Amino acid sequence: MRGKSDLLTRCIFPAVITAIIVFIVSAVVTFSNIGFHPDFVPRWLKAFIVGWPVAIVVAFFAIPLARKATAAIVAFIEN
Repeated sequence: MRGKSDLLTRCIFPAVITAIIVFIVSAVVTFSNIGFHPDFVPRWLKAFIVGWPVAIVVAFFAIPLARKATAAIVAFIEN
């Protein structure tokens, strides 16, 4: 069952981490664009709903590249 657990982790991790990041970044960007207006929350949530799926797709491709780049940088530093 270890393989199934690893697969689930590889699929769920990008969704969780991007949800956290996009939630915060979309709030900051929405606030910087419109300030704290009465419609801030609906606009923020719309930005989150639009941005999160994009971030998940990007994360699925970027995480393996980031791991390889990190390993290469660490190897360079250690040698």
